[in-house]
Amino acid sequence: MKWNKIISDKIFQSTTSLVQTISKWKESKDKIVFTNGCFDILHLGHIDYLTKAADLGNRLIIGVNTDYSVSKIKGPSRPIIEESTRLAKLASFAFVDAVILFGEKTPIELIKSLGPDVLVKGGDYSLQTIVGADFIKNSGGEVVVIPFLDGHSSTNYINNIKQS
Repeated sequence: MKWNKIISDKIFQSTTSLVQTISKWKESKDKIVFTNGCFDILHLGHIDYLTKAADLGNRLIIGVNTDYSVSKIKGPSRPIIEESTRLAKLASFAFVDAVILFGEKTPIELIKSLGPDVLVKGGDYSLQTIVGADFIKNSGGEVVVIPFLDGHSSTNYINNIKQS
């Protein structure tokens, strides 16, 4: 699907092009924040988490699991929303600067390629379980866990829909 320029300019098709953009941002002394996830059914918990992540720097980049990898992580009935729509929804937020798909089991190669200043994950992780945390810390960066907003998860919403 063809999105308007505001959205399409934030959706990166290759790591190489995103790395080039990040280089420009870093020349301007921007602090780069990275997070990743499925973002299948976008809800208030995601918005809370992402805005708090954006507040940790000047540029927020989101790695988004491909449909295939979501299915491997969450099971065969997921994702509910296809990857192109998930990318566009995230790119439509003013506080998001870039989104990119990744299909690997973890985003470690993407994290190493992008070299963000801050790596952020949600409250279901600890500093010890965040993929890429050691790499970021060894590079002089920061790793942050943002607590969940109680009562908001895609699984809860899906279960509520199934029960109604």
